Amino acid sequence: MRYQLDFSDLWGYWPQFLAGAVTTVELTFFATVLGLVIGVLGAIARGSRIGWLRTGAGIYVELVRNTPFLIQIFFLFFGLASMGLRMPVLVAAVLAMVINVGAYSTEIVRAGIDAVHPSQLEAAESLGLSTFQIYRDIILRPALERVYPSLTSQFTLMMLQSSITSQISAEELTGAANVIQSITFRSMETYLIIGLAYLVLTLLLKSGFWALGQGLFPRRRRLGTPL
Repeated sequence: MRYQLDFSDLWGYWPQFLAGAVTTVELTFFATVLGLVIGVLGAIARGSRIGWLRTGAGIYVELVRNTPFLIQIFFLFFGLASMGLRMPVLVAAVLAMVINVGAYSTEIVRAGIDAVHPSQLEAAESLGLSTFQIYRDIILRPALERVYPSLTSQFTLMMLQSSITSQISAEELTGAANVIQSITFRSMETYLIIGLAYLVLTLLLKSGFWALGQGLFPRRRRLGTPL
């Protein structure tokens, strides 16, 4: 059986492909920014001396990291809706992505914080720096610098994982492709196109993170450390 690739039926759907790619970028942007905030706060909570705060952060991380992302989305969109709490599709998609990437970011940032030598903290305390100043200047910046490659890799994976949000009818790249292939019956060609689109988005995202790292962490740039 020979299959002939034919992309002619798909050219008219480029606005839908483009709109899906834009939605994917938007989902990734919000998930990255909010997920990083949660990751930093979660990492601080994990290392807190307050028992209930440390335990709560630990439970959150373990629950998210040990359950499938698809189940998390279904719980937020369908499960909560059955209890009367309904939310728009894109809100549920962003919330699921933020909760998921936030848990992974928490552990990544915590590893960076743990790598800060205790002597640096002792020196900061002896200089009379406040807790806020210590976290801002002594702990978080060096910690984020150390784990920046791992964080950016996690955010890139979340961009690819955003395709799962199509299961709740989010009109991102995969969701748009599902609709288009159901109309044109050109599944092979449709998924070849979005596969290439995801590849391009991934390379652009990695380049953007690299450029951002060059500006945020000049010491790594001077030392030639990969970002």
